[in-house]
Amino acid sequence: MALLSLNNRTIETIKDRLIAHGETISVAESVTSGMLQFALSEAENAAHFYQGGITAYNLGQKSRHLLIEPVHALSCNSVSEKIASDMALNVCRLFTSDWGVGITGYASPVPESGNKLFAWYAISCRGNIVTTKKVTPKKDEPPKIQQLYVTHLLKDLAGHLKSYQDGGRKR
Repeated sequence: MALLSLNNRTIETIKDRLIAHGETISVAESVTSGMLQFALSEAENAAHFYQGGITAYNLGQKSRHLLIEPVHALSCNSVSEKIASDMALNVCRLFTSDWGVGITGYASPVPESGNKLFAWYAISCRGNIVTTKKVTPKKDEPPKIQQLYVTHLLKDLAGHLKSYQDGGRKR
């Protein structure tokens, strides 16, 4: 699949870092519809670092499974920095992992987003948010936009794993 080939080196870096440090990761997705889960699960020895993931595509499922606060979610159509952060933190609880990733956004223009394309993602480690970022792509086909989000997030994750695990930040 094109997704895996685009991210193969980055996924190997993530896998190697997590396994070397005895750490695990889980993923909560919305806009990427399982692409992150697929990418991580395809790594060799994925069971040694990848705990699993959830695709929660609407407010009801985000609230039920990832404990997303519904009043805030209603105010932003479940797409915000706070939603991504809560997804990253709560997926760790759900899957008992050290690291968590949450991503929510838009891959196609809709009235709820003002017809704008963007995604918020967050990376957490042991109960703390490591980073949050907003990615704003140029217009393209939704699958290509989803791949762009995945590529951006995985590269950022690899960098944060290196920083944290090499002592750049204390946990």
